[in-house]
Parts: sequence; structure tokens; C-alpha cells
Amino acid sequence: MALRALRWAPLPAPQPDDSRLKVRAFGLNFPNPVGLAAGFDKNAEVPDALLRLGFGFVEVGGVTPLPQPGNPRPRLFRLDADGGVINRLGLNSHGAAAVLRRLAARAHQGGIVGINIGPNKDSQDRTADYVRLVEAFAPVVSYITMNVSSPNTPGLRNLQEAKLLDDLLARVIEVRDRVSAQAGPTPLLVKIAPDLSLADLDDIVGIVRSRKIDGMVVGNTTVTRPPSLREREKAIEQGGLSGKPLFPLSTRMLAETYVRLEGAMPIVGVGGIDSGAAAIAKLRAGAALIQLYSALVFHGIALVDEIKRALLVEAEKRPLAELVGVDAADITAQPWPV
Repeated sequence: MALRALRWAPLPAPQPDDSRLKVRAFGLNFPNPVGLAAGFDKNAEVPDALLRLGFGFVEVGGVTPLPQPGNPRPRLFRLDADGGVINRLGLNSHGAAAVLRRLAARAHQGGIVGINIGPNKDSQDRTADYVRLVEAFAPVVSYITMNVSSPNTPGLRNLQEAKLLDDLLARVIEVRDRVSAQAGPTPLLVKIAPDLSLADLDDIVGIVRSRKIDGMVVGNTTVTRPPSLREREKAIEQGGLSGKPLFPLSTRMLAETYVRLEGAMPIVGVGGIDSGAAAIAKLRAGAALIQLYSALVFHGIALVDEIKRALLVEAEKRPLAELVGVDAADITAQPWPV
């Protein structure tokens, strides 16, 4: 219903953002750091309408090479008492051809529109799927996020293992660089799970640094279930948990990633942002940019302006760039969130 409304609603032109909200990351100039995470506009149906609602950038997808229906319904569960969502959608996608037509048609519109990509569930060569998608979409998007962390495609998270990830990044960088003569430079980002061990995170950060990836997204949904959840019956559903209950874990992984990167690349912080204070906490943990999605289910689109107002209050004290990572070391010294 929301997608249909955005497709046809006569939305006003967005008001220019305060210049103090601008962020430079991955070689791109963001009008503000508040983005819409992948998963809402899966098939690039309304990216420009979403930009008009005040987002600084929009990430469409996840998109797979071939159309696929995703997992059987029911596959989405609201945990109202917790402000959380469990999904096992399984990368339901119209497929690359349909999404490519839409993005090519709006390419002249401007605005920062990235794409989240993943392999088909039954693919025999998942790395080849990523290569194919990077080659197809590099000319029509602002950046590409490689989703190697969805818990709802069997075996996908295995691509976070060191050898597999290194091979994947080598191949997608090769094709990205090959098409850059026509497409221009296209930043590549890697989206990781919040459920990684710190040893695995060490490996991943080492690989993305050595391969000179442009950025990281931390992180995806979690397969863990915090004991604090009140919606106990729904909490047993399989799938990835997002929303407010994810905030402590995703923020800890963000800080752990930030200290390991040592400023080598910017991070997009995702997971449980439902207020201006939560957004500021993500910046302080190491995020240069933030994304939200699940909180919109509970708070509506007004949350975007609320967050930007809170960021402007902080910007009156010092530039937002100076906030990034100031708490990261302290966060990593705290007990692990449960």
C-alpha cells in the first residue's frame, strides 16, 4: 500500500537541507546522512518519491539476477511490544532486468540512489551472480552494496568467510573497474551481519581493506533473540530480527568495525535507529551515514525530519564529522550486549 501511494501521490519538491547536514563519503556528496535501508523499495519502484520525503539517499533492493518469489508466506512478523520486526522474505525480487529498466529511466533525476544486490537462491555460482549484477547496474546507480549477510537465503552468510569473500571482492572489483570507462566510478560497499565473531570480523576487515573496498554497511538483521523480547510467541519465528531490539548488538558491531578500519573507509550504520538520539549514538559509534527502515513501521515518515532536527542541534556544537567514532573505543570496552 505504501509503495502504491508513493507511486501516485503528488509529493511536493523537497526543501533543501541545511548545509551543516552534508556528508562526503565514498566520493559522493550526501545532502544529509539519513538514508532508507534496502528492503522497502526492493524493485526500484519509487526511489525519487522517497528522496522527496527527505532522505539523503535511498538504497533499493535487494535485487537478484533472475526474478524469484522469496519464501512462502507468512514471512513478516511485527513485534509491536518490542518495536521490532522479524522477516524471512528471502530476497523476493522482480529480477535485474525489470529493476534495471526502472533505474535507467530515472538516471537523469539526480539524487543518491544505491542498490543492494544478492544471488538467486538456487544459483550454482553465487559469485558470478554478483559479478553480473555489478556489471549491469554500475552505469545507473550511485553505489552498489553487496549483501553477503541476509539470513534468509541458505548459505549466503558463508560468503563472509575469508577465502570466499576475498575471491568475491576480487572478481567484482575487476568488473567494476572494467566498466568504469563507460559507467564512471561506482563505489562498492559490503554489508555484514551483526552476528559475526570478532575473529571473523578481523578477517573481513582485513580483506575489505586490502581490496580497497569503498565502504561497509553494519549491519544486517540478526538471527539471535535478545532475552528482553516481550513478544515471546512471535520471537520464535525464523528469520532476521530488526528494529529497536537490534540496536545494542548492531551498534556494538559498528564500533568494533570502526576501530578495526582505522579510518580506512566510511561506514553506514544500520539497525534499530528509532529516534534522533539513536541516530546520534550511531554516529558516535562510528557511522558516517545511517539508514533506517523498521522504525518507520512504528513511527512513520516524520521520523526522518525528527532525526535531521536532532542532528542539526548537534551540528550547532561541532561539525557532524567530528562526532563520528568518538565513543567507539569506549563501546568496545563494555560488556557484550545480550
